[in-house]
Amino acid sequence: MSKNIFKPDPLLDSALRPKSWRDFVGQEKIKKNLQIMLESARKRKESPDHLLFYGPAGLGKTTLAHLISWEMNAGIKVTSGPAIEKAGDVASILTNLNEGDILFIDEAHRLNKLIEEILYSAMESRVLNLILGKGPSARTVQLELPAFTLIAATTRMGLLSSPLRSRFGAIFKLDFYENEDIEKIIKHNAQVLEIEIEPQAIKVLALASRATPRIANRLLKRSRDLAVVEGNGIITDEIGKRSLGLFEIDEVGLEATDRKILETIIDKFSGGPVGIAALAAATNEERDTVEEVYEPYLMRLGLIERTPKGRIITDAGYKHLNLHNLKKNKQEKLLD
Repeated sequence: MSKNIFKPDPLLDSALRPKSWRDFVGQEKIKKNLQIMLESARKRKESPDHLLFYGPAGLGKTTLAHLISWEMNAGIKVTSGPAIEKAGDVASILTNLNEGDILFIDEAHRLNKLIEEILYSAMESRVLNLILGKGPSARTVQLELPAFTLIAATTRMGLLSSPLRSRFGAIFKLDFYENEDIEKIIKHNAQVLEIEIEPQAIKVLALASRATPRIANRLLKRSRDLAVVEGNGIITDEIGKRSLGLFEIDEVGLEATDRKILETIIDKFSGGPVGIAALAAATNEERDTVEEVYEPYLMRLGLIERTPKGRIITDAGYKHLNLHNLKKNKQEKLLD
């Protein structure tokens, strides 16, 4: 299985995470709505409504949760869906919250149904209903909870149950960033990292960042390393391109696995259509990894297309791999 450099680096992400609304670039409509909600909550001296953020990884869901905690001057407890396995886990987390605290649950789609049901009353009525014991001696205990705000983040919105979704006061979808916003993020974070970067290098890294700030930050740091070791400490156009080459990333951000997916559909499935299970098996990747990490960006670039019968390579996909003549020849053979 190929190495994926797009996995999160907690230390890097924390260092480059925006510390104010001014530093948070992009997602303007979401920011405006959140600022109105938070200002209203402050004036009413109440905790903000529960919030749900969804969208591809690396677009700023965790960052928004931290910004909200800073804006409300509230403590934040961070956990994830897979980490909450038993009723006792969620009870321990909720009973340790202070008034006005924010509970951030990442990968909320991986919460099991029992935990979701416990959260219903906690979110709606600020009470925790627990069953102690088993059989005839079992009894129900109801614990009062302080006012708190639950912020959940997910990349798989459809896997959240409808009752849980309905208990959020607002649901926001984070979209891929515009290239201009990615350039602003790279320029700002180069200053944070105290590294000089040339304007053309900013454009090179931005185009290869898959419209995702987390990846832009990763490529910026890798370029910084190369500039320090083999350059004069300045990220130039050449340094940017060389750093991309070291990780087998092309000018539009496709890495080796992206190209492998495209080539597999062409070589083994004659350009498609092919089902996701067969594609994952043929590329030796997990199905979820293909669907969540690689496929969204390939579709955004218009290189592959989903059809009722499966995935197919588009004309743009053939062209990107310089195989457009291959498709033309296949079409001519079919006509013959």
